[in-house]
Amino acid sequence: MNRGMTIADMLGQSGVLSLLGMGVVFGFLIVMVIAVTMTGKVIHALGADKDIARSAPPAGAGGAAQITAVTAAITAAVAEYRKTGR
Repeated sequence: MNRGMTIADMLGQSGVLSLLGMGVVFGFLIVMVIAVTMTGKVIHALGADKDIARSAPPAGAGGAAQITAVTAAITAAVAEYRKTGR
């Protein structure tokens, strides 16, 4: 009489399937990292990242002033909402 797979057989098969699945995911992640790295190098080589570097605001006091302005706008909006209920 054939009883099918034993527990040891099923554990062995599940281990193989787990390792295979993890290997596929790891391989996909490696390919994705390589693709993103190569894309970054191509964009840098073409000079397409120059516009972003020039348009970025300078670090320092200007950034703090922007944060303060945004905080003031949010505070005013919340106060208006609480006052009018809309």
